[in-house]
Amino acid sequence: MTNLSLFLTLAIMATFLAAGTVKGVTGMGLPTFAMGLLGAFLSPLAAASLLIVPSMVTNLWQLLAGPHLGALVQRLWPMLAASMAGTLAATPFLTGGNGEPAKLALGATLLIYAIYTLLARPLRVRADAESWLSPVIGLFTGLIAGVTGVFVIPAVPYLQALGLENDDLVQALGLSFTTSTVALAIGLAAQEAWAVDQLALSAVAVAPALIGMWLGQRLRRAISPATFRRWFLVALALLGAEMLVRGLA
Repeated sequence: MTNLSLFLTLAIMATFLAAGTVKGVTGMGLPTFAMGLLGAFLSPLAAASLLIVPSMVTNLWQLLAGPHLGALVQRLWPMLAASMAGTLAATPFLTGGNGEPAKLALGATLLIYAIYTLLARPLRVRADAESWLSPVIGLFTGLIAGVTGVFVIPAVPYLQALGLENDDLVQALGLSFTTSTVALAIGLAAQEAWAVDQLALSAVAVAPALIGMWLGQRLRRAISPATFRRWFLVALALLGAEMLVRGLA
């Protein structure tokens, strides 16, 4: 990726602008949508490498803006620790020489997440189940993240099922995504799969991601976030299905 064409560079910047807009409107979705779009013209490994810095910056912004960081860390640390461990354990699969299995796994993850979120009824986790369920959810989230670069399954439905207040849920999502991004960065660096040129381009992608977040926050006042989120999930499902079809063809 040292000699990117102008078209590819502009496509990457446009991807992060669009993904930032999605996050600005819905409060989430930047890593997931960016991986889906980047997966159309890059390997999952290259896409995940580009994602590190924009994901870290935007998730830290979301994490630090909330009111109850300490309480959320105390409540969610078993899930967060297990997620980081799972990500580190699975990252070698993402960095392996053959990227086709990772691309198929990414497509399947995007499709399953979108369909589940569109169709499933809201769940609620009982308080007495949280102590053992949190590390299980974290481990599976980390394993999927290490293989695909996407941290939403099953962490997002689980956090939504905890009955958190809206501000706490947004902050909890930022906390989960931040720790997953840190683990992914460590895993890629440990496998010597994160080069200096990728770090530089990833850092450059921060600007369009932040501009997109700003645009999304303004757009949120003009449209229904629920409607926008529905169409975002439909687009995500189509991206995942296209990746699966292309990978199986």
